[in-house]
Amino acid sequence: MTATPLLLSGAPGSPYTRKMLAVLRYRLIPYRFLIGETPAALGLPKPKVQLLPTFYLPNDKGEMEAVVDSTPLIRRFEAAFPERKIVPSDPVIEFLDYLLEDFADEWLTKAMFHYRWYYKPDIDRAAAILPRWRNVTQPEEEALKMGKVFADRQIKRLYVVGSNDVTAPVIEASYLRLLDALKAHLETAPYIMGKRPGASDFGFYGQLTQLTHFDPTPMEETLRRAPRVFAWVDIVEDSSGVEPKEEDWISRDAIPETLKGLLNEVGRVYAPVMLANAKALMNGDEEVRAEVDGRAWVQQPFPYQGKCLAWLREKLAALSDTDRKAVDAILAGTGCEALFAG
Repeated sequence: MTATPLLLSGAPGSPYTRKMLAVLRYRLIPYRFLIGETPAALGLPKPKVQLLPTFYLPNDKGEMEAVVDSTPLIRRFEAAFPERKIVPSDPVIEFLDYLLEDFADEWLTKAMFHYRWYYKPDIDRAAAILPRWRNVTQPEEEALKMGKVFADRQIKRLYVVGSNDVTAPVIEASYLRLLDALKAHLETAPYIMGKRPGASDFGFYGQLTQLTHFDPTPMEETLRRAPRVFAWVDIVEDSSGVEPKEEDWISRDAIPETLKGLLNEVGRVYAPVMLANAKALMNGDEEVRAEVDGRAWVQQPFPYQGKCLAWLREKLAALSDTDRKAVDAILAGTGCEALFAG
């Protein structure tokens, strides 16, 4: 790849769009951000799966193709752009970073989607603003109509992330604990991965741009409970001024207890849901049923998260014996070890 600006389309209300924009800013990778119908007007290809953000990148034949999924995109850019990397060089720390990024992308997003489409003040704000990001000049009558259509569709999709009246207390309690854990960790270092951001920092940041700065219900909880986290989101928005050094990563020999606090939340809520989801997929069940934090969890099976668990296990299995033992020791007692048992 060259210094030619990368093309991507997305929306400010998309946590994964915000995640990748912050990655590009920190890594000083030039880009052009396309909103609304601009990609179609430019004749850019459509992705096989309509997800945000969509990057338009050359394939092996030099032809432009639409590429989605933030986690593999981050790794692709790590190979293409050598400076200011966000994947830690130590395989042990890299694994922890990958696990926490996965948790943010696949669990914290449940809180984001839940709060946005479960409570009326949040629904009203999202319906009013999100459609206008696609076309700020559209007639008011059309914008109001689009907002209602969009909100109705998203509310009906709450089941996809597992948000319902049964699981709502689990999701909200987890979000509050996460605020406490992240608040405590940020007292020890400016980023989750130490004095420089890792992929997990941007994963958390993406979801939190919505939870702390847009949707009123979780924003109020954040400001009341963890103003430090609110401020951190603003900082990660543009970390281009950071001058990272290799020694800025956390060390495998000095893992902060506060990082284990974050891992405890992964083990407490994400692990049992991921395992139950994998079992449901394997058995062809129509429902995922689990007990999470002493409460019932019910949702439909989610094939992509089945793949996420497989990728986590593959990544752990690829470690050397020494690195695997180090990871096992760090995860011991957090509940995360259940993801890799058997």
